[in-house]
Amino acid sequence: MSTISSSKESSFWDLWKSKKDQDAGDYLVKKYMPLVHYHVQRIATGLPKSVKREELKSLALVGLFDAIEKFDPTRDLKFDTYASFRIRGSIIDGLRKEDWLPRSLREKSKRIEAAMERLEQSLMRNATLEELAEELSMPEEEIAAITHEVFFSNVLSIDDMPKDQDDSTQQAFALKDESSISPEEELLKSEEIQQLIDQIEKLNDNEKLVISLFYKEELTLTEIGQVLGLTTSRISQIHSKAIFKLRKELTAMI
Repeated sequence: MSTISSSKESSFWDLWKSKKDQDAGDYLVKKYMPLVHYHVQRIATGLPKSVKREELKSLALVGLFDAIEKFDPTRDLKFDTYASFRIRGSIIDGLRKEDWLPRSLREKSKRIEAAMERLEQSLMRNATLEELAEELSMPEEEIAAITHEVFFSNVLSIDDMPKDQDDSTQQAFALKDESSISPEEELLKSEEIQQLIDQIEKLNDNEKLVISLFYKEELTLTEIGQVLGLTTSRISQIHSKAIFKLRKELTAMI
């Protein structure tokens, strides 16, 4: 599937490119449909259960159609590599444009954001988790859980191989150059990393330190508390506040 090697497939590409022959188009879609299933499976493993696979498949098909429309078979390029980039990009773009969180969770998130803005305006400083909890009459644990879920709902795990596939299935869908990063993917990844770095730099010193110790040094919240001479509860509050800020800013940029 990785190259246009057979005369039959070449003839279908010729018919599609020269005449937009419907039968040729149907053949190419069916030929590369396994790529759609493969990328839907991979991306779905890192998403909330509320995101339906049929919705991901629809987004993936848009990417496949776009790839078939724009691909130049005369170039020295594997179609499955080109199509994979288009399919993944279409799914990710579609996810970013939609709100996949349950309505109840989104409403609570909006309440938390509104309360945070009110408190920050009245206090002239960042609100603590305790102050938010008191303002909203909600448990601190619930506020932290909602903040984390809303933030991580925007994170797409597309690098891990699905654990529910057996070896034979994995080999059947493996792309030969999967270990290499395309220029487009490298540019996109660099831009996203730079955006994250820029937003982390806007955090206060305690928040930046907690984020660094937790995610870079991989210390537990308790260990960070011991390093900084603060309680685990206080470290948890700083961490939750930092994640909330990052989620809010990065979501606004999408």
